[in-house]
Amino acid sequence: MGLHIGDTAPDFTAETSTGEIRFHDWIGQAWVFFFSHPGDFTPVCTTEIGRTAQLAAEFQKRNVKPLGLSTDGVPEHLLWIKDVNDTQHTTVTFPIVADPDSRIARLYDMIHDQQSSTQAVRSVFIIDPDKKIRLTLTYPMNVGRNFDEILRVIDALQLADAKHIATPADWQKGGEVIIPISIDNAAAKVQFPQGWNQVRPYLRLTTV
Repeated sequence: MGLHIGDTAPDFTAETSTGEIRFHDWIGQAWVFFFSHPGDFTPVCTTEIGRTAQLAAEFQKRNVKPLGLSTDGVPEHLLWIKDVNDTQHTTVTFPIVADPDSRIARLYDMIHDQQSSTQAVRSVFIIDPDKKIRLTLTYPMNVGRNFDEILRVIDALQLADAKHIATPADWQKGGEVIIPISIDNAAAKVQFPQGWNQVRPYLRLTTV
Protein backbone atom coordinates (compact mmCIF):
# COMPACT_ATOMS: atom_id res chain seq x y z
CA MET A 1 0.00 0.00 0.00
CA GLY A 2 1.37 3.43 -0.94
CA LEU A 3 1.75 6.47 1.24
CA HIS A 4 -1.07 8.99 1.30
CA ILE A 5 -1.43 12.70 1.94
CA GLY A 6 -1.71 13.20 5.70
CA ASP A 7 0.38 10.14 6.56
CA THR A 8 3.46 10.55 8.71
CA ALA A 9 6.51 10.24 6.45
CA PRO A 10 8.33 7.03 7.43
CA ASP A 11 11.52 7.64 9.38
CA PHE A 12 14.79 6.04 8.30
CA THR A 13 18.52 6.21 8.88
CA ALA A 14 20.72 6.26 5.80
CA GLU A 15 24.09 7.24 4.42
CA THR A 16 24.03 10.20 2.09
CA SER A 17 26.46 12.19 0.00
CA THR A 18 26.93 14.52 3.00
CA GLY A 19 27.01 11.91 5.77
CA GLU A 20 24.56 9.80 7.74
CA ILE A 21 21.13 11.20 8.53
CA ARG A 22 18.16 10.09 10.57
CA PHE A 23 15.36 11.51 8.49
CA HIS A 24 13.02 12.94 11.13
CA ASP A 25 15.89 14.49 13.07
CA TRP A 26 17.32 15.93 9.85
CA ILE A 27 13.96 17.54 8.96
CA GLY A 28 13.91 19.50 12.21
CA GLN A 29 11.48 22.41 11.80
CA ALA A 30 11.81 22.64 8.01
CA TRP A 31 9.73 21.49 5.06
CA VAL A 32 11.26 18.83 2.80
CA PHE A 33 11.29 18.25 -0.93
CA PHE A 34 12.15 14.51 -1.08
CA PHE A 35 12.63 13.27 -4.62
CA SER A 36 13.92 10.05 -6.17
CA HIS A 37 15.92 9.21 -9.29
CA PRO A 38 16.34 6.05 -11.37
CA GLY A 39 20.13 6.16 -11.13
CA ASP A 40 23.36 8.14 -11.04
CA PHE A 41 24.97 9.28 -14.31
CA THR A 42 21.63 9.32 -16.11
CA PRO A 43 20.75 12.34 -18.26
CA VAL A 44 17.35 13.45 -16.96
CA CYS A 45 18.45 12.98 -13.35
CA THR A 46 21.56 15.05 -13.94
CA THR A 47 19.46 18.01 -15.08
CA GLU A 48 17.09 17.63 -12.11
CA ILE A 49 19.81 17.46 -9.48
CA GLY A 50 21.40 20.47 -11.14
CA ARG A 51 18.13 22.42 -11.22
CA THR A 52 17.54 21.72 -7.54
CA ALA A 53 20.99 23.09 -6.73
CA GLN A 54 20.38 26.16 -8.89
CA LEU A 55 17.19 26.84 -6.91
CA ALA A 56 18.91 26.58 -3.51
CA ALA A 57 18.05 30.17 -2.57
CA GLU A 58 14.38 29.67 -3.53
CA PHE A 59 14.10 26.55 -1.38
CA GLN A 60 15.88 28.25 1.52
CA LYS A 61 13.53 31.25 1.28
CA ARG A 62 10.64 28.84 1.80
CA ASN A 63 12.35 26.93 4.65
CA VAL A 64 12.53 23.83 2.45
CA LYS A 65 15.32 21.24 2.54
CA PRO A 66 15.82 19.27 -0.69
CA LEU A 67 16.74 15.59 -0.30
CA GLY A 68 17.48 13.38 -3.30
CA LEU A 69 17.55 9.59 -3.48
CA SER A 70 19.07 7.20 -5.97
CA THR A 71 19.51 3.45 -5.77
CA ASP A 72 23.30 3.79 -5.94
CA GLY A 73 25.95 4.15 -3.24
CA VAL A 74 27.78 7.12 -1.75
CA PRO A 75 30.94 6.71 -3.90
CA GLU A 76 28.83 6.85 -7.07
CA HIS A 77 26.90 9.85 -5.72
CA LEU A 78 30.09 11.79 -5.03
CA LEU A 79 31.45 11.15 -8.51
CA TRP A 80 28.12 12.00 -10.08
CA ILE A 81 27.83 15.28 -8.17
CA LYS A 82 31.11 16.40 -9.76
CA ASP A 83 29.56 15.73 -13.16
CA VAL A 84 26.36 17.57 -12.20
CA ASN A 85 28.32 20.60 -11.00
CA ASP A 86 30.34 20.65 -14.21
CA THR A 87 27.57 20.09 -16.75
CA GLN A 88 24.84 22.13 -15.01
CA HIS A 89 27.11 24.98 -13.90
CA THR A 90 26.10 24.82 -10.26
CA THR A 91 27.21 23.50 -6.86
CA VAL A 92 25.24 20.67 -5.26
CA THR A 93 25.23 21.01 -1.47
CA PHE A 94 22.06 19.13 -0.48
CA PRO A 95 22.30 15.42 0.42
CA ILE A 96 21.49 12.52 -1.89
CA VAL A 97 20.46 9.36 -0.07
CA ALA A 98 22.40 6.20 -0.94
CA ASP A 99 19.95 3.32 -1.33
CA PRO A 100 21.73 0.49 -3.16
CA ASP A 101 19.47 -2.17 -1.65
CA SER A 102 16.32 -0.14 -2.46
CA ARG A 103 15.24 -0.33 1.18
CA ILE A 104 14.10 3.30 1.38
CA ALA A 105 12.77 3.35 -2.18
CA ARG A 106 10.55 0.38 -1.29
CA LEU A 107 9.52 2.03 2.00
CA TYR A 108 8.32 5.05 0.02
CA ASP A 109 6.87 3.01 -2.88
CA MET A 110 9.34 4.55 -5.31
CA ILE A 111 9.97 1.24 -7.10
CA HIS A 112 7.30 0.50 -9.69
CA ASP A 113 8.03 -2.97 -10.95
CA GLN A 114 6.41 -2.42 -14.36
CA GLN A 115 9.05 0.28 -14.94
CA SER A 116 12.01 -1.36 -13.18
CA SER A 117 12.57 -3.76 -10.32
CA THR A 118 15.73 -1.95 -9.18
CA GLN A 119 15.47 1.71 -10.21
CA ALA A 120 13.15 4.30 -8.66
CA VAL A 121 10.63 6.28 -10.65
CA ARG A 122 10.59 10.07 -10.22
CA SER A 123 8.65 10.38 -6.98
CA VAL A 124 8.09 13.66 -5.15
CA PHE A 125 7.06 14.03 -1.53
CA ILE A 126 6.49 17.43 0.06
CA ILE A 127 6.72 16.92 3.82
CA ASP A 128 5.93 19.55 6.45
CA PRO A 129 7.71 20.26 9.75
CA ASP A 130 5.26 17.92 11.55
CA LYS A 131 6.63 15.14 9.31
CA LYS A 132 3.29 14.84 7.51
CA ILE A 133 3.13 14.13 3.78
CA ARG A 134 1.38 17.09 2.19
CA LEU A 135 1.77 16.36 -1.51
CA THR A 136 2.85 13.50 -3.74
CA LEU A 137 3.74 13.48 -7.44
CA THR A 138 5.02 10.65 -9.61
CA TYR A 139 6.74 11.10 -12.95
CA PRO A 140 7.91 8.31 -15.27
CA MET A 141 11.61 7.75 -15.73
CA ASN A 142 11.77 9.54 -19.07
CA VAL A 143 9.99 12.79 -18.07
CA GLY A 144 11.75 15.46 -16.03
CA ARG A 145 9.98 17.30 -13.23
CA ASN A 146 8.54 20.81 -13.53
CA PHE A 147 10.35 22.77 -10.82
CA ASP A 148 8.16 25.84 -11.27
CA GLU A 149 5.23 23.63 -10.25
CA ILE A 150 7.10 22.23 -7.26
CA LEU A 151 7.79 25.74 -5.95
CA ARG A 152 4.20 26.78 -6.74
CA VAL A 153 2.64 23.99 -4.71
CA ILE A 154 4.98 24.65 -1.79
CA ASP A 155 3.87 28.29 -1.87
CA ALA A 156 0.23 27.20 -2.02
CA LEU A 157 0.57 24.78 0.88
CA GLN A 158 2.38 27.27 3.07
CA LEU A 159 -0.09 30.07 2.29
CA ALA A 160 -3.05 27.79 2.95
CA ASP A 161 -1.61 26.90 6.36
CA ALA A 162 -0.90 30.52 7.25
CA LYS A 163 -4.12 32.14 5.97
CA HIS A 164 -6.66 29.28 6.06
CA ILE A 165 -7.47 29.58 2.37
CA ALA A 166 -7.55 27.36 -0.71
CA THR A 167 -6.02 28.12 -4.09
CA PRO A 168 -7.81 27.96 -7.46
CA ALA A 169 -6.68 26.31 -10.65
CA ASP A 170 -3.43 27.72 -12.04
CA TRP A 171 -2.94 29.89 -8.94
CA GLN A 172 0.27 31.88 -8.85
CA LYS A 173 1.79 33.70 -5.88
CA GLY A 174 -0.03 37.00 -5.37
CA GLY A 175 -3.17 35.86 -7.16
CA GLU A 176 -6.70 35.58 -5.82
CA VAL A 177 -7.46 32.80 -3.38
CA ILE A 178 -10.59 30.96 -2.29
CA ILE A 179 -12.34 31.21 1.07
CA PRO A 180 -13.13 27.58 2.02
CA ILE A 181 -16.79 26.64 2.39
CA SER A 182 -16.03 25.55 5.96
CA ILE A 183 -15.78 29.28 6.86
CA ASP A 184 -19.24 30.88 6.90
CA ASN A 185 -19.80 34.50 5.95
CA ALA A 186 -19.88 35.73 9.55
CA ALA A 187 -16.49 34.19 10.28
CA ALA A 188 -15.17 35.29 6.89
CA LYS A 189 -15.95 38.95 7.68
CA VAL A 190 -13.63 38.71 10.68
CA GLN A 191 -10.94 36.67 8.99
CA PHE A 192 -11.02 38.50 5.65
CA PRO A 193 -11.88 42.14 6.44
CA GLN A 194 -10.73 43.12 2.97
CA GLY A 195 -13.90 41.47 1.68
CA TRP A 196 -14.40 39.09 -1.23
CA ASN A 197 -16.02 38.59 -4.59
CA GLN A 198 -18.89 36.12 -4.26
CA VAL A 199 -19.21 34.34 -7.60
CA ARG A 200 -21.50 31.75 -6.00
CA PRO A 201 -22.28 31.15 -2.31
CA TYR A 202 -19.72 28.35 -2.40
CA LEU A 203 -17.16 30.28 -4.50
CA ARG A 204 -15.75 33.35 -2.76
CA LEU A 205 -12.56 34.92 -4.09
CA THR A 206 -10.34 37.24 -2.09
CA THR A 207 -6.74 38.43 -1.78
CA VAL A 208 -4.34 37.94 1.13
